[in-house]
Amino acid sequence: MRKLMTLALLACMTVGAQAEDFKMSASDGKSDSVNKNKPVFTVIKENPITSIKDQNRSGTCWDYSTLSFFEAEILKATGKTYDLDESFVANKTYMERAIQVVRYHGDCQFAQGGSAEDVLATMKTHGIIPQGIMPFPGSLYGDSLNNFNEFFKLLEPYVAAIAKSDAKKISNQWKVGLQGILDAYLGKCPEEFTYEGKKYTPKTFMQSLGINLDDYVSITSYTHHPFYTTFAVEVQDNWRFPQSYNLPMDEMMQVIDNAVMNGYTIAWGGDVSEDGFTRQGLAYAIDGKATQSLRGSDMAKWLKLTTAKKRDIIDSLGCNVPEIVATQELRQERFDNWELTDDHGMLIYGIAKDQNGKEYYMVKNSWGETGEYKGIWYMTKTFIAANTMDFLINKNAIPKDIRKKLGL
Repeated sequence: MRKLMTLALLACMTVGAQAEDFKMSASDGKSDSVNKNKPVFTVIKENPITSIKDQNRSGTCWDYSTLSFFEAEILKATGKTYDLDESFVANKTYMERAIQVVRYHGDCQFAQGGSAEDVLATMKTHGIIPQGIMPFPGSLYGDSLNNFNEFFKLLEPYVAAIAKSDAKKISNQWKVGLQGILDAYLGKCPEEFTYEGKKYTPKTFMQSLGINLDDYVSITSYTHHPFYTTFAVEVQDNWRFPQSYNLPMDEMMQVIDNAVMNGYTIAWGGDVSEDGFTRQGLAYAIDGKATQSLRGSDMAKWLKLTTAKKRDIIDSLGCNVPEIVATQELRQERFDNWELTDDHGMLIYGIAKDQNGKEYYMVKNSWGETGEYKGIWYMTKTFIAANTMDFLINKNAIPKDIRKKLGL
C-alpha cells in the first residue's frame, strides 16, 4: 500500500517496541495517573466488533483489518460471530501477487503489504474459511504467532529469481515450488472442511455468511483526479489496481460519520508514521510549531527534537495538544511529496469525545491487547481527515445524496 516500504513494514508489523510504556519524562514531574490533560472519553456511538487479534511480526495489517471489517459486517447482518482465517487470505494473495510480478518481469513489487482489495478479491474468487481449519499462525515453525522474517527471506528472492530470469521461456514449476513455501509457513488451504458439523468448500462457506460482496466500495480523496469519478490510488501495494471513488475531503468524512452512526464499520488504510500516533492508543494530527510554542520555547524547531522529547511533549499536553487544520490542499501536497503514505490498516467502529468535546474515532488495531486501551486507538477526526489514504465501506453506509453523485 505504500512507496516507502521499510517504514510501511515497521508500522504494519508488531515489534517489541509496541509494548514499550511511553510515559512522561521525570523532568515533567508528572505521571499518567496525575496528568490532568489525559483524555477522558465519553462514547457517542460504538458498533459491535469481534475480538482483538495480533498480527505479530508480519506485514499483514491489510489482512487482519479487512477481515475484522467483514466479521463486523457479518455480525451486523446476521448476529453471528465468526473468526475468519488470515492465513488463507495471505496464502492466496501472495501466490497471485507473485504471478503478477513474474508477468511484469519484476518491474513491480513483491512484498508483505497489501490492501483491503486483496481480502475482497480473495473472498470473491476463492471464498474464505473460519479460523481453526488451517494451522494456527506461527505454529508450523514453532512460534506462538506470525513471524514472517524467515518466511519472506525465502519468498522474496525466490520470486525475484523467476521474475528477473534471462530464460526465453519459464516453466510452470516455479508455482509448485512457491506454493510449497507458502504451505510450509502458512498452512495448506483446504478444498473442503467441516465446520460445526457441516461440510463446506471455501466458496460455499463464503456463501453461507449472509453478506453480498458486491456491496463494498473504496473511497478516497485527492485533487489529481476529478471528484465523483474512480481511479486506482497510486501506491505500490494497490497492485490489483482497485478503483476508489474520489470525494472531496469533507464528503469523505461525512461518509465515515454516517457509516458509524448507522451501525457500520470502516476498513481504514492510512498513515500512522506521524509523531502524533502514539503506541499507547492515541492519535493526534500534531501542529508541531504551535505545540512547541505552548512549551515556551519558540526558538526550538519541532523537527529537530528527538522522538522521545516529542513524546514527552505530546503526553504532557494530552487532549490539549494543538492540531493542524486538515485541508484538501494539505492532503494533496503530503501525498505528492510522500509524507502521506498508507503504512497501516485498521478498523474504525465508533465515535467518542474527550472532556474538551473533541471527537475521536474508536479504532480497532491488530497488535494484540497493547496500549492504554487494550488494542483500541482513539484517533481524532482531524488525524483521520489528514492521514486517510483510502477505505473500504458498505455502499449502503454512504449518505444518499453522496451515493447519487457517485452513481451508486
